[in-house]
Amino acid sequence: MRHTLPIAPQFYVTAPQPCPYLEGRMERKLFTALQGDQAQRLNDALSKQGFRRSQNVLYRPTCAECSGCMSARIRVADFVPNRSQRRIQKATAHLRRNATSPWATEDQFTLFRRYLDARHADGGMADMDVFEFAAMIEETPIKTRVIEYTRPAARGETGRPLAAVSLTDVFDDGLSMVYSFYDPDLADLSLGTFAILDHIDIAREAGLPYVYLGYWVPGSRKMGYKAGFTALEIYKGGAWQAMGDPADHRAELHPLSVDPIAEQVARIALPEARPIRD
Repeated sequence: MRHTLPIAPQFYVTAPQPCPYLEGRMERKLFTALQGDQAQRLNDALSKQGFRRSQNVLYRPTCAECSGCMSARIRVADFVPNRSQRRIQKATAHLRRNATSPWATEDQFTLFRRYLDARHADGGMADMDVFEFAAMIEETPIKTRVIEYTRPAARGETGRPLAAVSLTDVFDDGLSMVYSFYDPDLADLSLGTFAILDHIDIAREAGLPYVYLGYWVPGSRKMGYKAGFTALEIYKGGAWQAMGDPADHRAELHPLSVDPIAEQVARIALPEARPIRD
């Protein structure tokens, strides 16, 4: 057994840039690198404190006057699908799930480009090429899976074409849906909602208590669908709490709504280092 001094994560703040969720606002992110033997434990710890992973970076919004971005997760044991979600489950019963290692494929990229062109042509990822896509899928220092959903072949097709794909991290207490995309021609199947419902099933089968959905932002139409899931919790004011009525939450601007960066960093609970066995 060898003992090493842990690499204390260093935290940085991005320059302000236009907010992707609320028009007319600016966003900043607090971020740190995921590296070394403790990457999985750091990811587990910080994800419980509102951080998200993007490749080998963990980040959390820390905007100057807005605290609207709130990490959201579903309590798997308490989740009950509503009537609309049960209809989606029935309509997608023909889809087949396949979990793989994080390895990018040509079929995935083709579907990804079709999804972006149809749904997010003016978004921040619109210009991603195949190499950037491969990095998004493959550059992960933690336990990650690619969940592919395939459909029966139509006339003139062979095999089972991709219908949807989810890049999913595995935490010690749940699954985190890092990024999902789907066939825009199958929009009537509500495949984004379907993927969340299926991840709830996966987490339940694995005995994991939560499914992490990323951020929910009051007033953002892009994020409104997340409030439609029961047993939803949000990370607000430094603690997880039941969402309750979405109308009770606001993304108001106020100069005192966000603590100074130094205070935020000081309150981050880091995992204790463990000895490394050779």
